[in-house]
Amino acid sequence: MADSKDHQSPLFETYARADLAFERGEGVWLETRDGRRYMDFGGGIAVNSLGHAHPHLVAALKDQAEKLWHVSNLYEIPGQRRLAERLTAATFADRAFFTNSGAEALECAIKTARRYHFVSGAPERFRILTFEGAFHGRTLATIAAGGQKKYLEGFGPKVEGFDQLPFGDHEALKQAAAAPDVAAILIEPIQGEGGIRKVPPQCLRGLRELCDKHGILLIYDEVQTGIGRTGTLYAYEHSGAAPDILASAKGLGGGFPMGVCLATAEAAIGMTPGTHGTTYGGNPLAMAVGNAVLDIVLADGFLEHVRDTALLFKQSLASLADRYPDVVEEVRGEGLLIGLKAKVPNTDLVAGMREQGLLAVPAGDNVVRLLPPLILTADEIREGMARIETAVASLSLGNRRKSA
Repeated sequence: MADSKDHQSPLFETYARADLAFERGEGVWLETRDGRRYMDFGGGIAVNSLGHAHPHLVAALKDQAEKLWHVSNLYEIPGQRRLAERLTAATFADRAFFTNSGAEALECAIKTARRYHFVSGAPERFRILTFEGAFHGRTLATIAAGGQKKYLEGFGPKVEGFDQLPFGDHEALKQAAAAPDVAAILIEPIQGEGGIRKVPPQCLRGLRELCDKHGILLIYDEVQTGIGRTGTLYAYEHSGAAPDILASAKGLGGGFPMGVCLATAEAAIGMTPGTHGTTYGGNPLAMAVGNAVLDIVLADGFLEHVRDTALLFKQSLASLADRYPDVVEEVRGEGLLIGLKAKVPNTDLVAGMREQGLLAVPAGDNVVRLLPPLILTADEIREGMARIETAVASLSLGNRRKSA
C-alpha cells in the first residue's frame, strides 16, 4: 500500500477541482479569498436555486439554528409535516420521505417500488428499467441503475436488478416492460449529467400508458430538474404524465443538503414502520430551509419569472450559436436547465468561461451546462452573455486564425 504521507492533502483524491476557493457569495455572485468575483452559472450543480445567501433562507436557517438542530425520527418533527403537506399539495404525491441527498431519495424510490410489488403478492417483480446515459447517484444501487462503466469499475459485482435500455428505443422498451419480473421504469425527464437530453412530452405520456398497461410503477428522477428549474415546480408537469414515485433534491434545499422521495398513497403501501429509515433525513434545520425555499418558489409569479428569464437567455444563446457555429453546435434544455452542445472540447469551453469570470459545468455528450439561480435578472443575463461570448469568440477558428 502506498504511503499516504506523500500526499499534501489528507482528502481522498476523488475530485479534479479547479484552483479556486470561494469565501462568500451573494445572489449570482461568488467571491474568492483574494477578491476575484465570478458569476455562478453552475449553481453548485443545480443546487443553489435561489442564489447564494438569499436573505429569506439565511433568516430561516439562523432562526432554526437557535432553537433545535437534530432529534432523529424517533420523534415528531413539525417542519417535516408542513413541508410534506406543501409538496404533496403542489404535486401528484400523497406521501413524502425526507433524505439528505438525491442518491438517498433514489434509493428510497427503488425500495418503494420493489416493496410495492412485494406486499402486492408479486415479490418476483424487482427489476428496474433505466436508460443509457442516465445518472442516478453514486451509491452501489444508483450506479447500477445508471449503468455507466466508468462509475461501476472496481466496485465489485454490479447490484442486481437494473436493466439499461438504449435512450429513445421504443421497441426495446416495449419488449422489456412486458417481462414478468419488472417492477418499475426509472427515468430523468431531462438527462442532466447525460448532456441535457430531453425526453419528449409524448414519450413520457407513452411511458405512463406502458406502465399502466403492465402494472408497473413509473419513477421520475427529478433531482436536477425539480423545484422550478425547468419553469414548473417539477419537469413532469410539461407532459402531464404524472409518476407513481419521484426523487427530488438539489434545489429543494437551496444549498442545504436535503432530498425527498414523493409517492402516491398506492405506491407507498409497502413502506410501513421499520422498512426504511434515516438518522439525519428530515432534520429541523433542513426542514426550515426547505420550507423557506418553497415560500419563494411557490409565490405568485415566481415560476413565470423563471420561464420569462429562460426564454431571454436561450434566445441570446441561440444567437451566439448562429454566430459561432464552429464552437457551439446546439442549445438544449428547458427553463434554466440549459446545455450548450460544443464543437470544441467542452472542458475547453468551461475553462474559457471561467477565465472570463463565469462558472459553468461540463456534462456528457460534450455539453456545457448552464444552471444559474432562478432569481436571475435580465441585467445579469446580459452580463453573463458578454462573458460567455468572449469565451466562445476566443475559441472560434476565425479568431484563432486572426491571432495566429
